Amino acid sequence: MRYIIGVDGGGTKTYAVVIDEQGNKRGSGISGCGNHQIVGIEKALGHIRQSVELAVQGAGLTYADIAFVQYGLAGADREHDFSILRPALATLPFTNWDLVCDTMEGLRIGCPDNAGVVLVCGSGTNAAGRNEEGRTIQTGGLGTLYGDAAGSHYMATRTFQAAVRSWEYREIPSVLQHKVPRYFGFDTVEQMVNDFLDRDIYSLREGNLAIVLHEAADEGDALAIRLLQETGRELGIAACSVIRRLGGFRKETIPIVLVGSVVQKGRNPHLLAALEETIRQEHGSIELIIPEMAPVYGAVLLGMDHLGLAAGEAIHSKFAAYGGYEA
Repeated sequence: MRYIIGVDGGGTKTYAVVIDEQGNKRGSGISGCGNHQIVGIEKALGHIRQSVELAVQGAGLTYADIAFVQYGLAGADREHDFSILRPALATLPFTNWDLVCDTMEGLRIGCPDNAGVVLVCGSGTNAAGRNEEGRTIQTGGLGTLYGDAAGSHYMATRTFQAAVRSWEYREIPSVLQHKVPRYFGFDTVEQMVNDFLDRDIYSLREGNLAIVLHEAADEGDALAIRLLQETGRELGIAACSVIRRLGGFRKETIPIVLVGSVVQKGRNPHLLAALEETIRQEHGSIELIIPEMAPVYGAVLLGMDHLGLAAGEAIHSKFAAYGGYEA
């Protein structure tokens, strides 16, 4: 029996699973942030190592039992990133392994032929594509300074801003001016703003605030709905960029795979409708795909590809049943 480890390292946590060649999950491990751009290579590698150790121990195996390890890491965007990550990963006790950006995990779980567009909207955002000839391209994934305008951290900042602007009558009335202060333990926006300023807080990294945005939109709040529509349009623009930069696809209908907590768990209809409309304005025939399985199983599928192992419908069904979006 051959065993594959899939590792999904994101901006919030790192998730590793051990799968046997029949698709059975033997062990798993969760640790902290696996994006070296956020925490540095030493901490990121430590979290990757810990998640893998937990997964191997949980499977009752040794490192020598592992046939292949596939790492899918956020922050693996440029050759400079790979020049940092490859030597670090080489210190882990595995002979056969490969590294891809986490976008490629998402594409693999959504497209059996591994050709299409993938949009990531988790703590951060990214977009990538692979055409039928195997050419790949990435749009975004480098942060707000470089044009990214999605992901829960960005959405949290926009939610905070909207609450302040609504309170100051610079925006339409919104329940966000009540929900956001309560999220931080305050009764009013004024109390919240004064506390933040007294503590010299001028930036926000609170991804869970995006949940408040979704709750407000579910209640019909017009401002919250608008913010989610803006996120959807930004994701759609990124998808169009990828398609244009790849020069299109031979297939008539372009698959658009959506991965990350905001789209896989949130699934807000206003966000998804705006995303789809934006892409269809430029590319009429598309299919939105929201996989049921966690991105880490995309890493496993890529690992199985490396070993020449077939991953049919039965294995896909097993992966989908293992727990949805987990990392």
